[in-house]
Amino acid sequence: MAEKTTVVKEKQRPKTKEKTLHMIGNAHLDPVWLWQWQEGFQETKATFRSALDRMKEYPEFVFTNSSAANYEWIENNEPEMFEEIKQRIKEGRWEIVGGWWIQPDCNIPSGESFVRQGLYGQRYFQEKFGVTAKVGYNVDSFGHHGMLPQILKKSGMDYYIFMRPSPQEKGLPARLFWWESDDASRVLAYRIPYEYCTWGKDVEKHVRRNAGELKAPFNDLMCFYGVGNHGGGPTKENIESIKRLNEDPAFPRLVFSTPNKFFEEMMKKNLPFPVVHDDLQHHASGCYAVHSGIKKWNREAENMLIKAEKFSALANWTTGQKYPIREYDRGWKNVLFNQFHDILAGTSLEVAYDDAREMHGEAMSIANRGMNYAIQSLSWRINIEEEVGMKPIVVFNPHSWNSRVNVELEVGGLKDGDILIDEEGKQVPMQTVQSHATSGGRYRVSFIADLPSMGYRVYKIVRRELSEEYTPIHANDTTFENHTFRVGIDPVTGFVKSLFDKEKNLEVLDGPAARPVVIEDKSDTWSHNVLHFNHEVGSFKAKSVKRVEHGPVKSVIRVTSEYGKSTLVQDFTMYKELDQIDVHCTLNWQEQFKALKLKFPVNLIFRKATYETPYGHIVRENNGEEEPGQNWIDMSGTNPQTGEMYGLSLLNNGKYSFDIHNKEMSITVLRSPIYAHHDPLIPAEDGHYTFIDQGIQKFTYTMLPHKGNWETAGTVKRAAELNQKPINIIETYHKGSLPQKDSFLTVDVDNVIVSVVKKAEDNDDLVIRAYETSNDATNAVIKLPKWNRTIHAKFNPSEIKTFRIPADEAMPVVTTNLLEWEE
Repeated sequence: MAEKTTVVKEKQRPKTKEKTLHMIGNAHLDPVWLWQWQEGFQETKATFRSALDRMKEYPEFVFTNSSAANYEWIENNEPEMFEEIKQRIKEGRWEIVGGWWIQPDCNIPSGESFVRQGLYGQRYFQEKFGVTAKVGYNVDSFGHHGMLPQILKKSGMDYYIFMRPSPQEKGLPARLFWWESDDASRVLAYRIPYEYCTWGKDVEKHVRRNAGELKAPFNDLMCFYGVGNHGGGPTKENIESIKRLNEDPAFPRLVFSTPNKFFEEMMKKNLPFPVVHDDLQHHASGCYAVHSGIKKWNREAENMLIKAEKFSALANWTTGQKYPIREYDRGWKNVLFNQFHDILAGTSLEVAYDDAREMHGEAMSIANRGMNYAIQSLSWRINIEEEVGMKPIVVFNPHSWNSRVNVELEVGGLKDGDILIDEEGKQVPMQTVQSHATSGGRYRVSFIADLPSMGYRVYKIVRRELSEEYTPIHANDTTFENHTFRVGIDPVTGFVKSLFDKEKNLEVLDGPAARPVVIEDKSDTWSHNVLHFNHEVGSFKAKSVKRVEHGPVKSVIRVTSEYGKSTLVQDFTMYKELDQIDVHCTLNWQEQFKALKLKFPVNLIFRKATYETPYGHIVRENNGEEEPGQNWIDMSGTNPQTGEMYGLSLLNNGKYSFDIHNKEMSITVLRSPIYAHHDPLIPAEDGHYTFIDQGIQKFTYTMLPHKGNWETAGTVKRAAELNQKPINIIETYHKGSLPQKDSFLTVDVDNVIVSVVKKAEDNDDLVIRAYETSNDATNAVIKLPKWNRTIHAKFNPSEIKTFRIPADEAMPVVTTNLLEWEE
């Protein structure tokens, strides 16, 4: 039905009526925040019912809403209401925006998670309603990474609506601008003025301040109204007041509208939209360090699902093992739901994280089951000869490059004199380390595996009369060194006092490193209006520095330190054959209103600081501001002695908050505010509160010193190896059709990575996703030798590409968008 608006003859139109506010009726629904998802579920039903009722009462009223997860709730619980919504969408009265499963945090999820938000969201909307969203929509997320324009465009969205950061947090040239990512993809982005909702019955105050934002030639703006956060949506009073204000010549023209209509009109006007090529930060900088648990579960679940999909797809095509697509869909949707900005950011109430833990647990169980079926289907078909006492170990590499990594696993019945050999019978250094079991004849072995690209290799523990003896690296309680590096640890402080590159004759550090610094942090859960965490109030001090492992594979120096009631154990691990120092940490944190950082001053000049972002990276100023990042950060610069390029990358397996100030890099390990404490509320001195991140957590970080810059140092790949570790299975001897070493997929250039191999959503095709990692245009060749497939692809800088490979060799490989629809 046509909109009912006041029509003013052109010659009588007041100047105010030459400007238009597009009134966007919406309800920002936080499915979880200060309530659990069950309450969000109920409020979704109540809000949708209210919106449907308003449509019956006001023929001109239109409603805008996002988030496929909310619609799935309605479909499963109130099918009659679902049919009503379907009809209103068909009429154009109810507009789908967002195209994602949920409105997530827009910095912490992996690149592939952002792809899956669109894959599952847009395909759901298409299947159920026959539409897809054209407008990306994350109005409450706390920041937005710079690769989003490409991901949005390739998910079918040409426009983007956000609100945070606000003007005092991020200066932008206009409310409406082209937002561009590194591959040159653009979306027309709109920053909501003031608020995405209204709280009072009358919207006059909200309309008046929005009208003040109208400046020629941009004579149109969107004004969002409707009760939000806990839901509610537009009220009768809202709608009546809009109609009344539209009659008042002092106000701009007010039309009941939708984001689609607004953007369509803007595109017709040929306006001079400025271009922004940047990420959109900072709001609530503390979100990226608060609640270590949800961050770690998210990282683990993402990587487990991606890894499981790879081997399920390869096993499906190799052995016919069933690909559990519905189970993986459910696992992903659990992960995507938990990426909602108030869950993943750590800003919800405490019990919400019990729910999140269970959902992540379900996702990880799904991934583990699927992966186990896949690798055992493959390993069972490997031709392994019979030998008395032999223990075959099949090690699978989930990465699209030859991977040289440390492998550790538990075995039974190990005897003195047992050695490790590869499939050719060559001995491989092996070391026994502390077992996870304390009895029952179980042992833990450690070795460096040299694995083929996205494939597997068989190693064997065997008894041999003659075996080669391997010497360990030099190591004592405070120093160890391999052929490239020498590391010294101060026995008094426990800090790393030296990281020396013997080949380059360079001291990498500019002061004590791996220094656990305690920061006073009295900010709220979000850290509103805080950009720096730099008020040091102490540091952990060493109680013990001791070598605890030593052998031909690796040596470990354990530093146990204390601060207040808290303890930190850092196991510094140097390998004989790998040029990286892994640090396995066990932290028991018992402090309140404090944060913990690990600091690494670097001895370089002409420095450049780079942070990994989802499917990309960004260079930022070394100004000490708290910044979101992903698997790695890097500082590269010039060796002050020789002028050669050099750098240090810090990799991690579950941290997302960092700062780099001048020469010093920092990992923010955690923050410990009160759960869901929002300024300006001040906690009562005699109140009883629960503080975040109390207790034990484990994580790993890696120091990767390197000549040259991070692009040539393998930083992206080393970080991926830390987060997606090889999978191993102890096999037995049996005949089979598969060789003892094989590769399913290869890429011929270093800067293109195949991140995803999966079954297509709608048939048995194989879907491969790859991305360019170093912002350098590249031609790449991707080969799947077992299926006689070769893909020649040109990648723009930082471009993500998706390929659909039919099982029928006679059919060509096609390039698709991120929704797996042909471009």
